[in-house]
Amino acid sequence: MIAPRRLHRAAGAVLAVFLVVHVANHLAALAGVDAHVRFMDAARRVYRHSVVEAVLLACVVLQAASGLRMLWAGRQRRRGVLAWLQAGSGAYVALFLAIHVAVVLAGRAGGLDTNFYFAAAGLHVWPFVLFFVPYYFLAVAALFVHLGCALARRAGERRVVVAALAAGIGVITAAVIVTILAGGVYRVDIPQDYLKTFVGA
Repeated sequence: MIAPRRLHRAAGAVLAVFLVVHVANHLAALAGVDAHVRFMDAARRVYRHSVVEAVLLACVVLQAASGLRMLWAGRQRRRGVLAWLQAGSGAYVALFLAIHVAVVLAGRAGGLDTNFYFAAAGLHVWPFVLFFVPYYFLAVAALFVHLGCALARRAGERRVVVAALAAGIGVITAAVIVTILAGGVYRVDIPQDYLKTFVGA
């Protein structure tokens, strides 16, 4: 039987490739929604392939399940700020992935293209913006913090610097992505098909 930690790392390595592409896709929106869509269309040719998508979904389940198991198993012997940051950020990433993947699959089943507008819609409808701003911001920041803490464990005396650098990059990246989605960089007009998915929109 494969140890949970080894399973966690293996699934995480696969997901990391996708998440790098996914974050880059959102940052491509700095050049406009069309740039985001072009990037997404190119990337989807790979990750929307039936086999690749099945592997990614399996990795999401394995990553979340193994991570939560380790979080619970190590609750009494976990020591130090970095260890707790890694555990806490990992728990949030697991929660985000569970919600986000379920919502995306539901959107697709409902006939929506889960593109830029699908992600941004909630940031343009009151009071849902109060949920979606921290939801997206913490997801991106937690991802970088989690990876940074994992890398810091191998960095020896520089572990604090490595973790802090990763967290700083994560916070800046999260702020940029949320600002773009919220229409803070340029005007974003959300189509009605996406707005009407929110009660009262």
